[in-house]
Amino acid sequence: MSDSVTTVSRNTRGAQTASRRPDPVTESRVVRWLLVGIALLFLALFLVVPLVAVFYQALSKGIGFYFESLADPDALSAIKLTVITAAIAVPLNLVFGLAASWCIAKFEFRGKALLTTLIDLPFSVSPVISGLIYVLMFGAQGWFGPWLEAHNVQIIFAVPGIVLATIFVTFPFVARELIPLMQAQGNDEEEAAHVLGASGWQIFRRVTLPNVRWGLLYGVILCNARAMGEFGAVSVVSGHIRGQTDTMPLHVEILYNEYNFSAAFAVASVLALLALVTLALKLLAERHLSAEQADARAVPAHAGPVTPSPAPSHAASRPVQ
Repeated sequence: MSDSVTTVSRNTRGAQTASRRPDPVTESRVVRWLLVGIALLFLALFLVVPLVAVFYQALSKGIGFYFESLADPDALSAIKLTVITAAIAVPLNLVFGLAASWCIAKFEFRGKALLTTLIDLPFSVSPVISGLIYVLMFGAQGWFGPWLEAHNVQIIFAVPGIVLATIFVTFPFVARELIPLMQAQGNDEEEAAHVLGASGWQIFRRVTLPNVRWGLLYGVILCNARAMGEFGAVSVVSGHIRGQTDTMPLHVEILYNEYNFSAAFAVASVLALLALVTLALKLLAERHLSAEQADARAVPAHAGPVTPSPAPSHAASRPVQ
């Protein structure tokens, strides 16, 4: 009874102490509402209003004209090429990102810092510059241009060049999402599986991959969004051949330059819808990813299953007669 009273009094004192604890936010309520209002106004002006304007302009001539613009052969060709490019670039970046992050997070080797730096290279190089590099390498006057022309292989101003440029600008996304997650999780589970006799493939498939599935999905979502919306690098290597090497962003530019604004916004609305779907999936994956990272940081490396102590036996506590 006394223990219960002591526990209740401790909880009461703890609650009183927490209630007397000062508020960490020192700004007045007016300042808080002012900051929130500025943030909401900024989002409305630079995010919500442009998004609404895209759909308004796309439907300005009616729903019939909207679907006619999307059914145009050039628009369908641009949509098809965009989907093909993403369907090639995203799986390749998935494989590369998964392999690179596994090597960097789980192993020690020479050149590890260099590999980490090279993964960040597309973030520091302008997409236009990366497109020019591919032109210098595979163009008609480039390093490999004469050999490619002699063998009737065309990379620049064709689909292969668009795919290569897209892969370059998107390959950091998967690796950059997985590397911190794998480093936070550590190697304990993999080492335990290895001690129990699991092979390398079994460890990867049954231990590593399930632990990073949400981070992997998060990186793939970002990679796919960038692949479908890339403009700079693709604009340099595509040649703007209408109906052949134009992706959706390039087709929007062509229509806008021709003053066909409603058709341009109709195609742009497809990209806007893709962005909204990507945002929803990103929030879902981000929520699960944050939970996984929190769990990985909360569990210490030496933690193991807690074995409850056996309850005392009444028979053992009885005095021997």
